[in-house]
Amino acid sequence: MGLVYLFFLGVSSLRIKKVINNNVLCVIDDNNHELIVTGKGLGFQHKTGEFIDPGLVEKTYRMETRDDQRKLRELVGQIPIEHLVLTQELVEHIRGEIPQPLNESLLITMADHISFAIKRKKEGLEFRNPLQGDIMCYYPAEYRLGQYCLRVIREQLGVELVESEASFIALHIVNAELNTDMSEMYDITRLIDEALEVVEYYYQKKFDRESLDFSRFVVHLRYFAQRLFQDKTLEDGTEMRDAEFRRMIEKSCPEHYKCAQHIAAYVKSTWHKELSDEELIYLTIHLKRINMSSK
Repeated sequence: MGLVYLFFLGVSSLRIKKVINNNVLCVIDDNNHELIVTGKGLGFQHKTGEFIDPGLVEKTYRMETRDDQRKLRELVGQIPIEHLVLTQELVEHIRGEIPQPLNESLLITMADHISFAIKRKKEGLEFRNPLQGDIMCYYPAEYRLGQYCLRVIREQLGVELVESEASFIALHIVNAELNTDMSEMYDITRLIDEALEVVEYYYQKKFDRESLDFSRFVVHLRYFAQRLFQDKTLEDGTEMRDAEFRRMIEKSCPEHYKCAQHIAAYVKSTWHKELSDEELIYLTIHLKRINMSSK
């Protein structure tokens, strides 16, 4: 975003809504869209209501929703602008690596986290993520992107953040994939971890964390947990209308179906939520698949 964005929209003037600092303004464009614009000395001796030349703008930021735009406006008044610029570069790289669409609020949440992490580092305060091992295992692609972000921060800002920060960044990326918030993401990760404990205890074996089928199973658990916490679990008869098929799965895979029932019992006792027959059947199919690959 920047001059190309303004040129594409055919913007000829920008009216100042708020002067955030000498280099950052909140403006209104010709289309009545609120934008955050940056440029060296852009806000110097300017006041609300005045117009500025779009040609002086170096970078432009705009969120689609009013709520996200408000959060962005508040954020740029609280963090160094170079942290936002760097985060935008990181987010653009991440979007090129993740195949599914990402929630646009990733720029806000990541910039806020990275800036706070850098501030804490300078104050000698470093947080450890107790879920780091789980995040490395269950979200490997996102974790590697978190490590990439740490390298870029070190190279461009000269700040060496602890490895745990890669796992925090990974969770922000997963949040953007699933459209969840951070507290829900922690619950999802905990459910995945504890459901896997149930599975491995039931079968009395450890699964290969590097295998493709294990990764597929974790992805299934990820979206299963998301549906669970958002009360959007699959309803009976919506995805697999054939009752005969469900009975066939129960009869042909009794061991795996029983394991799925154990997961359902764990979910009910821990999270007080009921699993539909549809969810049980999908769990059974994935449990059979992961067991076949481990033999």
